[in-house]
Amino acid sequence: MTASPDPLPLDAAVVLVLGARDEVLTCTPDAAELLGRPAEHITGQRLDQLLDRVEHGCATLARPGRPDSLRLRLTTVDLPGGGTARRLVTLTPEDAAHRHEEDQALVRALFSQRRVGIAIHRTDLRITRINLTPQVLLSATKTDEGQARPSPLPAPISAMLVPEDADALSGRLRQVVDSGEPVIDWEHTARLRDAPDDERVLSIQMFQLRDRAERVQGAVSIFTDITEQYISRRRMALLHAVAERIGATLDIAANAQELAKVLVPGFADLAGVDISGLMLGGDEPEWTVPGAQLRRLGGEIAHGEWPAEVYPPGALFRVEEFADPRLTGDRALREPLPEAVRTTPLTPPGAEPGPAAYQLPQGPGSRMIVPLTARGQVLGALHLWRAPGRLTFTLQDAWLGEEIGSRAALSLDNARRYTREHRTVESLQRSLLPQPVVELSAARTAGSYVAARTAAGTGGTWYDVIPLSSARVAFVIGDIAGHGLNATATMGRLRTAVQTLADLDLAPEELLTRLDDLAIRLADAEQEPRDGTGAVGATCLYCVYDPVSGDCTMAGAGRVPPVLALPGRPPEVVPLKAGPPLGVGGTPFESVRVRLEPDSWLLLFSDELVAARAGDGDILEPAENTPEERMELLRAELSAAGDRTPAELGRAVLDALLPRRTPDSEVALLVARVRTLPEDATAHWSFAADPAVVGEARNAVLDRLTEWGLDANVFATELIVSELVTNAIRYAGGPVELRLIRDETLICEVSDPSETQPHLRRARPTDEGGRGLFLVAQLAHRWGSRYTSRGKTIWTEQLLDTEPG
Repeated sequence: MTASPDPLPLDAAVVLVLGARDEVLTCTPDAAELLGRPAEHITGQRLDQLLDRVEHGCATLARPGRPDSLRLRLTTVDLPGGGTARRLVTLTPEDAAHRHEEDQALVRALFSQRRVGIAIHRTDLRITRINLTPQVLLSATKTDEGQARPSPLPAPISAMLVPEDADALSGRLRQVVDSGEPVIDWEHTARLRDAPDDERVLSIQMFQLRDRAERVQGAVSIFTDITEQYISRRRMALLHAVAERIGATLDIAANAQELAKVLVPGFADLAGVDISGLMLGGDEPEWTVPGAQLRRLGGEIAHGEWPAEVYPPGALFRVEEFADPRLTGDRALREPLPEAVRTTPLTPPGAEPGPAAYQLPQGPGSRMIVPLTARGQVLGALHLWRAPGRLTFTLQDAWLGEEIGSRAALSLDNARRYTREHRTVESLQRSLLPQPVVELSAARTAGSYVAARTAAGTGGTWYDVIPLSSARVAFVIGDIAGHGLNATATMGRLRTAVQTLADLDLAPEELLTRLDDLAIRLADAEQEPRDGTGAVGATCLYCVYDPVSGDCTMAGAGRVPPVLALPGRPPEVVPLKAGPPLGVGGTPFESVRVRLEPDSWLLLFSDELVAARAGDGDILEPAENTPEERMELLRAELSAAGDRTPAELGRAVLDALLPRRTPDSEVALLVARVRTLPEDATAHWSFAADPAVVGEARNAVLDRLTEWGLDANVFATELIVSELVTNAIRYAGGPVELRLIRDETLICEVSDPSETQPHLRRARPTDEGGRGLFLVAQLAHRWGSRYTSRGKTIWTEQLLDTEPG
């Protein structure tokens, strides 16, 4: 029996069984459709009667009702046996036959080319067919002649690759076979069982295979060796990560640890960063000097626990000898690597001496040491180790390590320089006070600081002016017991705490209560005595002024109360009962509220200003050196303030009480001249807890903004009012208070009786609510909330836009 070497696709062909005279004895059912006549009209007809022309294995078939004829491909097979049926004829449309030939050519091309690997897998994932190039890469062995010969097929993946890689590939193939979901551009290592140290990286595509009946037959995997591209890409990514992450902080230890984290596990399995111990204090390193102390500031391991024989992160050791002079330069050292640096571990006093340790694991693996050199100085060394099974460190790895070491060393040296400079200027930076003159819509202030004449230097006295929400302002003055850098540092912490607590819009007595708790915690956290310069015993006066109502609420901790001068009235001391100093405990803090008129004066000052402890040159007449009389001098200057600016009044007070500016203790003075907002700059409405009032609130806001000429703010303000009033009605009940304030910004306040604070979040697509506060945050320049005696207030600030349109 003879047959065509390339069987045609069965789904596009029809089969005729011919007798001795080429008459059709029988045919497949789809012959009628192809030939354009019923099956009974086909049986008994000669083949040349069914086809118009037959020559060279091709035939032409005229199709009734169609202008074109159909070209067919004929394949003839002689039947054995000598029976009635003599031949089997297959008729295939030429287009279908041509597609089949293209498919065959594609398969042959894929399996014969040498650049892309392709493998066919059965449903059990065994490889049944694989082309030559991947076979050489994955499963080839060498003959005596040195030629590659393929392993017997079918074969499991585990017969070719190490178990770890085989399991990974089998797992992805199983997902493809079971789900039909393809895998595109998956990158993974491929190591041969016979050469596990030769690590290659493949880019793999996987697709499910189905037959014409849509039955799963297995999968095909297409893979390309991208090892060189992968290494190049990894190097670039590593350099980018080093540049991005190293140097983000000016902390030496953090930089060293970040360097170790960047390199593990992508570049090494273990990394240790050893730095000269002198660098931690900002001093010049001593790396090459025998006896120099080193500390392992950074350490990272990819898997498992830190090796017992290797110095752990934080370990301190001493250099005994440099066995390799190359470590004093900038070149990396690779295998074969002697014990380049001989060290002795150091232990804290009283601790048991630990066993001798190494800087890298001993035994199998690949090691590399990279000196960390910056500005001609060796700061330390980077120790790297790769576990057995990974590629050993190459010359290209050494070049990359040197580049990484150079960048990291520069960042470490920058951190060292910063440490040195920071130690010099840190206390000075903390002692810096705010700018002397502050201009706000609520008040105009001027602060003065007079340093003590003693050799102790700067101390812990400070003042502050803090803008609050809704055009309010806070005036602060405080003092830390003692003098010197420690007192200044503590002052900086308390001042920062006051600013942070003020941002929470706490009442003065509540703010001092929290500041008192902080002072106690700071004292408990002190590891060394502060010689009386800690937060315990500190004093603070905190005042909050509202320019809309004119109310000023204040509370004090161990401070003298301020002096107030209303227009046309003599100055007087505010009747404030100050609580105990911070951290002392005792009675709770109490606040007092006073009503200020426009152009009222408020003076906050240190006790030393009127305590009759003036230094040489500041001693006044004996009758004027009692605290009471010095207070009278202060009142006299305040009574004569007239149209002076706060800065001018402050200088006048200091001239009267401290003419030479040489007190025994530092003095702070804060002068404030308050203002009130015009009545037409505010608007207030009260609404019941009824959803119908939301429209009324919008209309009221629209009318007032139009009156103020703030048409550009109408749209955003209407949305803000709608959301806040709706939320108040829905979740808090009534009454709902709405207030607009036109200041340097447009302020909108909504108050309700609830004490539940709102929380901003991003609503999910399926959520029915939660978008209102997010919308408010997007429309407002600033927003927040504060507790009141009757509930809470949510406020927003918008930048004023008076331009038309």
